Amino acid sequence: RLPPSTSQQPASRTKLARDYHKQESRENISAMAEEGPLVGVLALQGAFEEHQRCLESVGCRTVQVRTPVDLNNLDGIVLPGGESTAMGLIGTNTTTTSSTGSDKPKTMWQYLQEFSQNKPTWGTCAGMILLAEKCVGTSAVIEDGQALIGGMDITVCRNYFGSQVSSFEMDTPPPPLSDGDSNNNNSPPFPGVFIRAPAILSAGPNVTVLGRVVATPCRQAAVILQELQKKVEAGENVVKMGVVDSLDRTSGSLDYKVVMTAPTASEEEEKKEGLSSEGDDANVTTIHLPGASDGTNSREVICAVRRDNILCTAFHPEISNDLRWHQFFVNAMVIKR
Repeated sequence: RLPPSTSQQPASRTKLARDYHKQESRENISAMAEEGPLVGVLALQGAFEEHQRCLESVGCRTVQVRTPVDLNNLDGIVLPGGESTAMGLIGTNTTTTSSTGSDKPKTMWQYLQEFSQNKPTWGTCAGMILLAEKCVGTSAVIEDGQALIGGMDITVCRNYFGSQVSSFEMDTPPPPLSDGDSNNNNSPPFPGVFIRAPAILSAGPNVTVLGRVVATPCRQAAVILQELQKKVEAGENVVKMGVVDSLDRTSGSLDYKVVMTAPTASEEEEKKEGLSSEGDDANVTTIHLPGASDGTNSREVICAVRRDNILCTAFHPEISNDLRWHQFFVNAMVIKR
């Protein structure tokens, strides 16, 4: 589902080490971890063990987080990739009282919302969905579609790249070299592994975009984006939107609809004029959707963002042999605090 010019590789290739990355010896890693920061990994479901190995490889101590008490004394937390709806069901349907018994029972999601307000928090793939303020393509079989922790002013499209069998690896922009940098053009690209991955459609003014990729939405996501466009143009403030039926059943056959056409020059001009006139109303929330390209329907979508203490990536850095994103999170966001 990528443009012809984009190289697409099997996800299994991530097991190959990159020449530019040098692994520490196990002895050195253990010695570093004894004094390193303590980073938790949400372990309700998903690739939490893989994140632990990466964090320990860059000098952290780690702990699996399943209950609110596990959040105590953490210097930061990672919300891993996995199944966001399953995590949401567990996180919002179990309540816990604080150890002192003075607080009213709260869900794990409420504790995570409090934690992520100030502490370094990184969401990858499903974890990114959980941290988003707005989500489209939510589950059709779950009440409310998707339970969100929130905190990052982004609009995310679940399963933008397709189903599990559509998983792939592609080059993505590398993380910044240090805190304060927004890009790192001189470093080799990062091997982004996209497994039933979401994409960020838009980011708020206080969000720093750290990476973009050009890719074609799967057919179901394309229909969702078409419906989202209608709602936005109608002035609706969309926070959540469920899966839209992408099949045309009126013809007697199950043919996919043709969706997402590139806007004409006059439509783009009208949109710009409309946005200018709405800019004076502070209560109007505008979602700027990336436009589809002629012929391929490919779009430029965002794959990595940061706002203050929160980091989000659409791909799975924990299953590659490249530790640069983990190093950036630890050095620029956890230790620097």
